[in-house]
Amino acid sequence: MAAAVVGDRDVGLGARAVVEQVRALGLRSIRGTLRQPQVWLPGLLFPMFIAAVNTSAMGKAVEFLPGFDGVDSLLDFLLVASITQSVLFGGLAAGTDTTTDIQTGFFDRLLASPVSRTSILVGRLMGASVTGALQALVFIALYGAFGVRIAAGVPGGLLLVAYAMVLALVIGGFAALLALRTGSAEAVQNMFPLTFIVLFMSSAFFPTESMEGSYRSIASHNPLTWMVDGMRYQVIVGLDWSQAAMSLSWTAGLAVLAIFGANRALRARLRRAT
Repeated sequence: MAAAVVGDRDVGLGARAVVEQVRALGLRSIRGTLRQPQVWLPGLLFPMFIAAVNTSAMGKAVEFLPGFDGVDSLLDFLLVASITQSVLFGGLAAGTDTTTDIQTGFFDRLLASPVSRTSILVGRLMGASVTGALQALVFIALYGAFGVRIAAGVPGGLLLVAYAMVLALVIGGFAALLALRTGSAEAVQNMFPLTFIVLFMSSAFFPTESMEGSYRSIASHNPLTWMVDGMRYQVIVGLDWSQAAMSLSWTAGLAVLAIFGANRALRARLRRAT
């Protein structure tokens, strides 16, 4: 990603300086998020609440509904869904924090300082990615306390963390794109209903085999379904590199698209600033 945004100022800076600036801004992003419980706490509590309600209401569904083959507990099925939901919600912080920087003038001060243009975007996305990894680790540990065991073992757990990190780049990139284009926190927050719809119109909380009609058709063609199913395979069945590759390749492809769009939005804002 470090080469994704290149401006005139980047050319005059050494690679070490750019990396150091990315690290500093990334740490600033992480610390800023951790200092705002109202930003990251709902992304942890809400998926837990959804999982608790679903388990209480439909815990026995794994015994007779199609699509739950090999599932011992509904929590096994919901682990990847909870990680995905948490990262999707939490990743919006990358956009809202960017709009805060724009509205408070910090973004303009960055432009006036000898800071690489690369680090402005990459540092923010790096912070979102690390936060995504922390969210995944929290859910793996919490669900593990309730008896969920990842069939793929440690490699499967590492794949889940990698998936969360790349997914955070997807939502963080699109949120940053909106933030840089509009400078409006409201525009970024309006992504929430869309991510909510995309999430629930997928196989995140229910297998497509148990769906019917247009809902099943939409879920079957939803890229989020392919991403979630590939990771869920590692939890329920065991390590399968082809399934993992399918999930991560779709996630990485969307991340590239999101970063490309955010890059163009940053360039456009830089042109307006000069």
